[in-house]
Formats: sequence, C-alpha cells, structure tokens
Amino acid sequence: MMRESLIGCLLHTPYKGSSPQSRHVTLTEIELILGLLVWTLIAGTEYFRVPAFGWVMFVAVFYWVLTVFFLIVYITMTYTRIPQVPWTTVGLCFNGSAFILYLSAAIVDASSVAPERDSHNFNSWAASSFFAFLVTICYAGNTYFSFIAWRSRTVQ
Repeated sequence: MMRESLIGCLLHTPYKGSSPQSRHVTLTEIELILGLLVWTLIAGTEYFRVPAFGWVMFVAVFYWVLTVFFLIVYITMTYTRIPQVPWTTVGLCFNGSAFILYLSAAIVDASSVAPERDSHNFNSWAASSFFAFLVTICYAGNTYFSFIAWRSRTVQ
C-alpha cells in the first residue's frame, strides 16, 4: 500500500482506509515540522535569560535529531537488515519517552512564558509553547501506534 504524504493527509481524510504505518509516517512528518518550529522559535530569541528554556531546547533538538534518524532508518528499510534489534520495542520506548519528556518540556515552556517589554520574545515563546503541545499530541499518537505494533508482535 502506498503511504500517504503530509500534504495528502492535510488535504484529504486518509484515515478511512489507511494503514497504521502510513499514519505513523504522517505523524512523524508532522513531528519533524512542528518540532523544528519549537526550537527555532526559541532559538531566535534571548532564551538564555530564562534557564527553563534550556530544558525545552534540549528536549526539542534531541528528539528532533532522533526523529530524523529513525525516519531515515524507516524510509531506507534499514530495520530489515538488522533483525537482531527489537524495532517495535525500540519504537515504543522512543515514542513513549518522547511523549513524556515533550509533555514536561511543553509545560515548562508554557509556564515560563511571561509578558515583557520585548514583544518579539513573548510572541515567539508563546508560539513555541503552542507548537510544543501539538508535538506532544503527535508523539502520544505515535506511542499509541507503537504500542499496538509492539503488542501484536508479542502476541504472535
């Protein structure tokens, strides 16, 4: 089955007959775009004045890089060449940890946003907080799909 692209997902409602794998890839694409927005919105400001944004930057950049890595592994089908690795367990652990740490980072991000004289910092931080919660929802969805895949592999 051909996988749905991000644009196809946004323009249509592909979930009617799409596979969980295509939803996983679509969510991963959305995670990459929104995760990039989170850390670029913060990096474009004077985030070093608020120590809590260091944690948000760490989580956003760390999971963005790992998501790119795992997407490349998935697209190139490298996982078929290394069958010794329990990929469903790796995916579940990765997405579960990303969900938990992104949730904490989104809460820290939202609680650290305070109006100041420089409205650029405030607007960027508020937008990054919004996108951090959206990325958290995407990672929660991917955690669910990873759990379903992991459970179906362990039942067999």
